Amino acid sequence: MSRADSITKLIKQLASNTPDLEASAVIDNDGLMIASALGADVDDDSVAAMSAALLGIGERIVKELGRGQFEMVMTKGNEGYVILVRCGRDAVLSVLTTASAKIGLIFLDVKRTAAEVARLLG
Repeated sequence: MSRADSITKLIKQLASNTPDLEASAVIDNDGLMIASALGADVDDDSVAAMSAALLGIGERIVKELGRGQFEMVMTKGNEGYVILVRCGRDAVLSVLTTASAKIGLIFLDVKRTAAEVARLLG
């Protein structure tokens, strides 16, 4: 099984095992999709580009405001959350949730998955 296949399997498991998590993707720092478990109505390229842009802004804010090392960005809309979590130095895990998601549980599951993705990326 290829690395991309292993990561795809992992993020699909995340989506199926985590209540209220609707979609997920792993994106590299340049905005290129590594693996995704997104719905058919979601454009992979747009998610990848927006995630990379938000990651860059989030990292800059944390650095410039002296908040330590970047860990996560969370954006909330009235229909749900978009959460980005670092997967090592070279990638980010982006997840989409429902508005009623239990954020504490989502954070726990997403952080565990991000650590596993980082391990797979080496």
